[in-house]
Amino acid sequence: MRGRPERKGIRNRGNHFEQKGKLNDEALASKLFDLLKLEKCLVILDDVWSTKAWDRLKPAFPSAADHSNSKILLSSRTETIISHADASVYLYKLPILNPQESWELFEKIAFPPSDSTVDDKKKKLGKVMVEQCGGLLLAIVVLGGILATKSSLNEWDRVSENVKSYLNRSKVEGQGTMEVLALSYDDLPAHLRSCFLYLSHFPEDYVIRVYRLIQLWVAEGIVSSKEEGDGEWGVAEDVAEHYLAELAERCMIQVRSRDVVTSKVETIQMHDLIRDLCLSKAKEENFVFIVDKSNAFSLSTIRKVRRVSMHEIFETKYNRCPNLRSLSFFNSRKLRELFYVETPLACIVGPFSPLRCFWDIWAAYISFLKARGFWVHIFINLKLLRVLNYEGELAFMNCKLIGDIGNLIHLRFSSLNRLILGKKLPSSLGNLRCLQTLDLRTGSYAYPHVPDVLWRMEQLRHLYLPDECDTKTKLRLDTLRNLLTLENFNTKNCYLKDLVNMTKLREFVIQGPFEIVDFKEKALDKNPPIIRSKYLHTLAITSWSIDPRHLAHLLSSCGSICKLIIYAVISKLPEHHYLSSNLAYILLRRCKLQEDPMPTLEKLPNLRFLEFTSNSFIGNQMCCSAQGFPKLESLSLCGLEKLKQWKVDKGAMPCLRRLEIGSCEKLEMLPAELRFITTLQELETKKMPKKFLDKVVQGGQDSDKVQNFWSNSRTYKRRYTTNSEVISKSLL
Repeated sequence: MRGRPERKGIRNRGNHFEQKGKLNDEALASKLFDLLKLEKCLVILDDVWSTKAWDRLKPAFPSAADHSNSKILLSSRTETIISHADASVYLYKLPILNPQESWELFEKIAFPPSDSTVDDKKKKLGKVMVEQCGGLLLAIVVLGGILATKSSLNEWDRVSENVKSYLNRSKVEGQGTMEVLALSYDDLPAHLRSCFLYLSHFPEDYVIRVYRLIQLWVAEGIVSSKEEGDGEWGVAEDVAEHYLAELAERCMIQVRSRDVVTSKVETIQMHDLIRDLCLSKAKEENFVFIVDKSNAFSLSTIRKVRRVSMHEIFETKYNRCPNLRSLSFFNSRKLRELFYVETPLACIVGPFSPLRCFWDIWAAYISFLKARGFWVHIFINLKLLRVLNYEGELAFMNCKLIGDIGNLIHLRFSSLNRLILGKKLPSSLGNLRCLQTLDLRTGSYAYPHVPDVLWRMEQLRHLYLPDECDTKTKLRLDTLRNLLTLENFNTKNCYLKDLVNMTKLREFVIQGPFEIVDFKEKALDKNPPIIRSKYLHTLAITSWSIDPRHLAHLLSSCGSICKLIIYAVISKLPEHHYLSSNLAYILLRRCKLQEDPMPTLEKLPNLRFLEFTSNSFIGNQMCCSAQGFPKLESLSLCGLEKLKQWKVDKGAMPCLRRLEIGSCEKLEMLPAELRFITTLQELETKKMPKKFLDKVVQGGQDSDKVQNFWSNSRTYKRRYTTNSEVISKSLL
């Protein structure tokens, strides 16, 4: 930082000066600090890359605590830099532009103000090109700048033929669009680069489930095991979540959904241009080989590739990669199409049509052999596999899971959850001692017999059993002490006592019957504990019905859960002291509660989200008492067909922000006391009778304070963005 030469005979508050009469950095920073504090200035610091860079600049800029008259606008690609600069400042995240905003920005740049008449054909071409920018501001600005210099329609046509090529060749401050985006990749620390490159496995516009991505990172060893256990973030999955949050903060991924309770990222996507960058870098690093129609047969010539991601299914016999570590399928075609044997026309309408039934039997046998060969090749020739992941279309395997799968002794991750595996799984599964994730969810079309060998997989961290198993299945799981996720557990196919050993369990899903043998009904507290994990945060119960006393004892063992989901007939909720005080989210569905659940639920001190759906309550009256639901933010009452009256005492639900009412056809009116809830911001109604809607909002569709999004003669669905004043007026 340099200043003007010092005038002779003048001292600048005793600051040190360089021999050549120029201010050093510290002196200039001090002078700039004083100037900004006294004068009214707007300072723009664009694209600050690191906290170290800001720490060097910080002495020159007063903060909000210094009561400065000036304002500072700081932009960065990394969210943490803004909070590091000043935790109290306003943080604005630049969103992906919607189509209308994208076009408006493009118009301002591409069409000069002096040009009063714009060719309609150019507009049509422009809109097509803007769509390809996917709302990315940088790409739109670059594209508009290119076309602003093109006057003829032919030139616009040439740009339109290959928009991405022009974006990459264009210059923005001396760099192309892809080169500008590549700066973000170059700035990634080493531990994030592999995490980012792994995203190249997924197809374009694919919605990536975060829990599955993290399991893959851990299985591949991308998340360092050194940070597991005693590391700063705990187990490897926690480290991976931290890495994912860093990528989101650096705008390398787009967050699509978050958990309502913890705000953790649940699903992500990649912008098309960022994905192009990811694919380019992955190709440079030989990180993964993407298989599609254009290069399927190249697998026979590639030897050193370690990861293969199949976006189209092809015969695996072309795979000549003996050192392959990871094989993923993301096919859009049904797997059976690969093995389909076409019936000759002569067997349909020709001279051999009487023999068609024999041909069909022969074709089915050939199809079976091809399917078997498909999997045998994988299980026999790719013995170094660590990851076998199928995320394609739901399909039959056309043959049972071959026993040769036991050859994959290095396997860490196995997911065949959209394949219907047959009636019996091989006992050789027990050879897979290194498995960390095993997903056997096969859909509702098959109820396989799972052999009692899972207890041998002591490294298992995530176990997803079939949605429903054969009645002969009885699994011992007591050795699985490292389990973090257990899904589709039931007492018909598993031993209840084994749950006590799973002291690290975080997510637990019950699918099917849940019964406690030798249950002491008169003294619930004398029954042995069911779960001893202090880390369990999510409990979901999906069953036809469950004994309320068994449910009460189960919930009393889950003192740390913050999410509870019940899809089962229970008739009555347990008393509130059986429920965890940490509960923040409860979803009840088809529970057929006969007694009003509100007196129990309103006592939960941290409950923020509550949803009733599909006849979860079959009574005709609900009542929320004063001081009840102290932290409730969102309440949903849907599918309560018998509910007639809902009473709310003054002082109840003081923090409620969102209220949803749907398919409650007998509900007469909203409680008048809702007008006292000053925090209420949104009221949404779905499939409610017109008579009810007319009572709620006086003035009907002509009210300027009501947004009517959709309605027709058969179903009413309206959303009201409102406040306490609007509700108060409608209820008076």
